[in-house]
Amino acid sequence: MKKLTVIIPNYNGMEYLENCLASLLKNDRSLFDVLVVDNASEDGSERIAQRFARSAPEVSVIRMPENTGFTGAVNAGIRRVQTPYVLLLNNDTRVERDFAAAMLEAVQREETIFSVSARMMSMREPDRLDDAGDMYCALGWAYGRGRGRTSERYGTPADVFAACGGAALYRRDVLEALGGFDENHFAYLEDIDLGYRARIHGYRNVYEPSAVVYHAGSAVSGSRHNPFKVGLSSKNSVYLVYKNMPFFQLLINLPFLVPGFLIKLLFFTAKGCGGVYIKGLAEGARLSASEKGRAHKVRFQWKNLGNYCRIQWLLWSGMAGLLKK
Repeated sequence: MKKLTVIIPNYNGMEYLENCLASLLKNDRSLFDVLVVDNASEDGSERIAQRFARSAPEVSVIRMPENTGFTGAVNAGIRRVQTPYVLLLNNDTRVERDFAAAMLEAVQREETIFSVSARMMSMREPDRLDDAGDMYCALGWAYGRGRGRTSERYGTPADVFAACGGAALYRRDVLEALGGFDENHFAYLEDIDLGYRARIHGYRNVYEPSAVVYHAGSAVSGSRHNPFKVGLSSKNSVYLVYKNMPFFQLLINLPFLVPGFLIKLLFFTAKGCGGVYIKGLAEGARLSASEKGRAHKVRFQWKNLGNYCRIQWLLWSGMAGLLKK
């Protein structure tokens, strides 16, 4: 039995999916199977996945009846696999030949490691980092380490707040115990949420620089600050705080969260998306107050108090990390 299944959620990935699969299959195939979860694509990209499935026994495809977002597609894939580890890979990526082996080696170093984040390089500027693991701070902001910088400073393994879901490996048993990805997110910040929940239960999320992947970025949703992304991200930023922070942690961080949201409002107003951002915040508040939002609230347990303290230190130190990311 193979140890790893690579799950590739695909939605209208005609431009990128073929190169993604071709690069992946240049890795040692004895290590992994590949499952493409097509999210009701309309551009014919599912046919690319089916063509690979006919020629490579490692590849299989399932098609969703509608677009269920990143979280719905990934969860559907996870429910189909039996391997001890799952590796999520965006369809707009290209991986190096030893990518899968490096990710697998990293997660097996310690049992406390829940997830591994790859060294993601920009496909358009291959000498620049796209992400060296995700961080989260007391301002309520998530950010990718090293984005836009050269990779020399990020050449050693490190603990991160969460693995970037664009190229991340997870222990399947822990992932299932945590309840999988929260489908209330649909897309954006779902990986931060999962990393947060794992840290509450004492697990680590790490960055592995030897696992290299090139990422196009915003290939499906468009530009970095498009209304679709701004609306979903602002909604999920409120919901993320609500579901993971117990009351005492919320009080501690409130003096940072309020200016954090205000600064973001000013930023997106300058980008012409201020109304979209406010609407997203309101939707996040409604989701948090709703029955389906409350059902996902992480209940505080005293046995996890030490983990919450360690998380709080990361939230504070994450603000300093913004200056050198």
